[in-house]
Amino acid sequence: MQRDQINAFCRALPATTHVVQWGGSDVWKVGGKVFAIVSAEGVSFKTSELMFEVLGHEEGIRPAPYLASRGFKWLQHYGPPGGLPDAELGQALETSYEMIRDALPRKTRAELGV
Repeated sequence: MQRDQINAFCRALPATTHVVQWGGSDVWKVGGKVFAIVSAEGVSFKTSELMFEVLGHEEGIRPAPYLASRGFKWLQHYGPPGGLPDAELGQALETSYEMIRDALPRKTRAELGV
């Protein structure tokens, strides 16, 4: 997926917000919490501990700079060659969104309608 396709995918998820920060990165949030960071280097997303271990060694994927080094389970898909096919990247982004959404307080989820 190209940057504009990733942004369109994230925009289509319920109750998301977008800000540009951290050196021009497209930062996608739900309930004020980040679930995806799209930059010139690639797209970073939260993942489960298992997927962090499984995918973290794949070509085109690495622990997300700054986030993974602080103990967070975030990966960065940094494009060709290798990496995830579009459908799998979309699933990874949706999973990241769901993990962040599900961790929001019940009141916040109700206010957002998610």
